[in-house]
Amino acid sequence: MTIGIAVIGAGMAGRAHAAAYRAAPTLYSSVLPPLRYVSIGDISPDLGGLAARRFGFERSDTSWEAIAADPEIHVVSVVVANSLHREMVEGLVAAGKHVLCEKPLSDNLDDARAMADLARSADTIVRIGFTFRRSPGVAALRELVTSGALGRVLHVDVRYWCDYASDPQGPISWRYRGAPGTGALADVGSHAAYLGEFLAGNIREVSGARFTTAITQRPVPLAAVVGHGQVAVSDTYEPVENDDYAAFSAQFADAVGVVQVSRVAAGHPNGLVLEVFGDQGAATWAQERPAEFALMLNEGPVGSRGFRRVIIGPDHPYVAGGLAMDAPGVGLGQNEGFVYQARAFLEEVAGIDEADSLPRCATFAEGVHNMEVLAAVTQPAARGGAAVEVPRQRELAAAGEAVGR
Repeated sequence: MTIGIAVIGAGMAGRAHAAAYRAAPTLYSSVLPPLRYVSIGDISPDLGGLAARRFGFERSDTSWEAIAADPEIHVVSVVVANSLHREMVEGLVAAGKHVLCEKPLSDNLDDARAMADLARSADTIVRIGFTFRRSPGVAALRELVTSGALGRVLHVDVRYWCDYASDPQGPISWRYRGAPGTGALADVGSHAAYLGEFLAGNIREVSGARFTTAITQRPVPLAAVVGHGQVAVSDTYEPVENDDYAAFSAQFADAVGVVQVSRVAAGHPNGLVLEVFGDQGAATWAQERPAEFALMLNEGPVGSRGFRRVIIGPDHPYVAGGLAMDAPGVGLGQNEGFVYQARAFLEEVAGIDEADSLPRCATFAEGVHNMEVLAAVTQPAARGGAAVEVPRQRELAAAGEAVGR
């Protein structure tokens, strides 16, 4: 059987999904069935058409309904504004499609829970993309935790500093509208929260949360805004409704930690940093230097202990067979995570045994849990930092149990 593929959304992340599907069959052993690249969907015919030509898809569509109605399409990535996810996912699942939805699952918990209920009863495979779990450096840190190399985890620190909103003349868009917690916390904090849990177990309680809207108004754009792009702006300004910066403390299942996120951190275009500290050592990884991590172990004379740089190579997760040139030191970045994610999703759709596959993509139940964490954070932020318990995750997923080939 040939698997027909479509991507809804031709913005920055949508293009990453499209490129990932093109590269997915080139990884590891050639076990995937034939793939057909059918459509890129976008409300803008220009953006959709350009993306379709660029990534070798047969056509573009301006409505998601056209993709849902096409019997030759079997797999669909939904990569649009969060508020649009539920309608599209419900329609695609009703049409018998396998769906990979970008995070966060929705812009509100009610819709997210309804989507998770739908996914549990669906006859197709319905997953959410937690892409950074696929980074070889992140997966290597998790291996250090699960193998016991770092000993008992004491605390973790997760920072995701970005500067895409640091220019006060950057145009207003959907990203800046919504209640507190729907800004930087939802956009990049959703990544930070699930990565903290990837290293230290589920978050059980949050406290000490603080939100700041540093730039309180932005100009209205004179053209469509795509991703974090800049366009010409008018002299009319509209208020920014949500958070530019957010921080909170967390009680994880096995440790404590701090999560800090910003979209106005000048000089950090994509500054994700993970640090994990155990009673036998510590490790740190940064997206700005994604092909390496730092490791310190409590070994040897105390006077000679310290962090050392580890270059990521084929001995680390995902790399051997996962890059065309998979030798040590060739480098890698964020785009590879999308490729590993697409490969994992297609392996599951194709019915390849989990033992012979990459770790499965996250379930919608995990997506709901991620949103429940973020929703819990908004409560102490509004109540002077008081502690709030996070609802227990109702469903565990295999994606959280392993790290890759």
